Amino acid sequence: MVGGSVLALERQVFDFLGYQWAPILANFFHIIAVILGLFGTIQYRPRYIVAYTVWAALWVAWNVFIICFYLDVGGLSKDSDLLTFNISAHHSWWSEHGPGCVRGEMPQAAGGRTTESHSYITVMGCFMDYQYIEVLHSAAQILVALLGFVYGCYVVSAITEEEDSFDFIGGFEPFPLYHVNEKPSHLLLRPVCP
Repeated sequence: MVGGSVLALERQVFDFLGYQWAPILANFFHIIAVILGLFGTIQYRPRYIVAYTVWAALWVAWNVFIICFYLDVGGLSKDSDLLTFNISAHHSWWSEHGPGCVRGEMPQAAGGRTTESHSYITVMGCFMDYQYIEVLHSAAQILVALLGFVYGCYVVSAITEEEDSFDFIGGFEPFPLYHVNEKPSHLLLRPVCP
């Protein structure tokens, strides 16, 4: 669970840098779910762990969607503004700042540059295309989420098994104090004294 949180924080930083609003929200909810799962594990609260486990399954589905988005599977396109909620024209931070990428801006036409002007940016020499970096991020998230899912299921079963095996009122006594004797008294064995 902790590994998932660290990976989510790393991913959150790069999504903020790229103004990817949908992944930012998803990462935020993921971090909250991981915190709840950790709290549930430490405090022996199976409901919180079940909530994390359900979220882990949704997180796998979200990351499969991200992989399909960046690989242009189906009707999805990495060039759309879907992940920014059509608010801005920003794309993945990795598209301009990937490993080995050389970024160059084309000079602006006469009229000067303002804070609101946009310039054409060229990116060359990348060792790996940005969509594959995003796919690798999502694949790592899926792997960690699947491990968290299995761990969550195991912990929930261990906690509930432990709760079922202990009698809180009478302890482990073979005949607790509240035991009701169902046999009539004349059938009970009594010592015979001569």
